[in-house]
Amino acid sequence: MSKPSSSSVSSQAPKEVQDKLQELRAVIRTTAPGAEERISYGMPYYDYKGRLVYFQLWKKHIGLYVPTPVVEEHKSELKGYETTKATIRFPLNEKLPLALIEKLVQARVRKNDEADMQAKAKDP
Repeated sequence: MSKPSSSSVSSQAPKEVQDKLQELRAVIRTTAPGAEERISYGMPYYDYKGRLVYFQLWKKHIGLYVPTPVVEEHKSELKGYETTKATIRFPLNEKLPLALIEKLVQARVRKNDEADMQAKAKDP
């Protein structure tokens, strides 16, 4: 039995939200072309020098899970969305804010790059 992939998860979603999930995957892959798609905690995520972002389809929203502190750092731009420390909920009845998602992914890429450089500097 093969492991599920993020593309198989997207294709198993209801038809009316598959396009949104594909848009989300596309913006993540374009913004972080070196990231690998994987499944963790039963949901798709992207690994780029560590955890980059997760996403999950729910009944009324798509949850985007970005490791801290990215959500907090972009709180003013996320005012129209329900958020927690590392979660943003994008309602299914609204267009995905692709430029904002790109910005969040870029911020996480920078954080992962910085952490990777610091780790390499400590361990020559």
